[in-house]
Amino acid sequence: MPSIVPIGPFHPALKESAYYRLEVEGERIVGVDFKPGYFHKGIELLATKKSFHQNIFLCERVCGICSDAHSTCYCQAVEDLIKLKIPERARYLRSIAAELERMHSHLLLIAVIMHAIGFDTAFMHVLKDRELVMHSIETLCGKRVNYGFNTIGGVRRDISPKIKEAIKNDLEKLKRSVSKIETIVNENPLIGARTKNVGVLSKEEAKNYCVVGPTARASGISMDIRKDDPYAAYDELDWEIVVKDGCDVYSRVEVRVEELHQSIRIIDQALEELPDGAIFSKELSGFLQGEAYSRVEAPRGELFYYIKSDGSNIPKRVKIRTPSVMNNPSVVSMLVGDALADAPVIALSVDPCFACSDRVTIVDRKTGKAFDTTFEKLLKGDK
Repeated sequence: MPSIVPIGPFHPALKESAYYRLEVEGERIVGVDFKPGYFHKGIELLATKKSFHQNIFLCERVCGICSDAHSTCYCQAVEDLIKLKIPERARYLRSIAAELERMHSHLLLIAVIMHAIGFDTAFMHVLKDRELVMHSIETLCGKRVNYGFNTIGGVRRDISPKIKEAIKNDLEKLKRSVSKIETIVNENPLIGARTKNVGVLSKEEAKNYCVVGPTARASGISMDIRKDDPYAAYDELDWEIVVKDGCDVYSRVEVRVEELHQSIRIIDQALEELPDGAIFSKELSGFLQGEAYSRVEAPRGELFYYIKSDGSNIPKRVKIRTPSVMNNPSVVSMLVGDALADAPVIALSVDPCFACSDRVTIVDRKTGKAFDTTFEKLLKGDK
């Protein structure tokens, strides 16, 4: 009979709370029960009680790591709803901010995986390099998190020659640093031993789970909203989608390391080709009745926003589908058949975010107590 080994809801390897109930025979995982649900904040409901402009700041707080992606996606949906075209300069600035955020997110995950496998020298090295990105973000946006950079119709802050030069200096240092990180990942035997052929998610399984972002690209699926449905200035910049077919933890790290190079390439071009002109459209007059949606490539993958408006300054409905909603369940398939010692690294490899993926809290009306249920029982209305 399998032994039960719990991981979570609090675990040093996880940045947030989640519960993995592992069934183990010897040192091999034979079954997994994954339970999220510790972070439901009711943001979709809150969004229907605040104005369109107030919701920019609310959406940034869905996830602190991807705050720019959320505000960009939300603003794009509203701009589509009201048929508003943003200035060229604003599109380029949005691309720069998005790529800086992608870099800091990827570097954070790479560092955390290094820590999880016991390679703390690499952990400290990567975090040191991440500070260069955080410095550029603060230089561009004025803040290190929840930037308040985007607004409906463009962006709030322009970039001066001094700021442009500061970001370029950071990028030059990052080019050398990322090359060193790539060498460490490619050549260090510890990383290979702990991540190759570990947490395998085949291309077919990845399609069945509908995974997105680096998780999909590490399983041989070439998909990226920046190419498939271009936004901001991505269709005017030269860059490549990074795809690997190893389907394991190592490939997920590889994809992120190589995407750091692509992000630097995008930012370099955007700074060089940055158009003159306004950063904000003054044509905003009112909100129209109707529906709109937007997609962006957040650091973890496709982020989707749907907005419904009745013509007032408060949205009727805001629906958010984050990449972690798609990626987190795939961990169950990755874990089965692998060693118990590899479970934390496998769970980390999809860069799980639980704060952005919890959508429902089920409450008994009579007692006021929250409870768990299955999807099948929920459909039937049973507890």
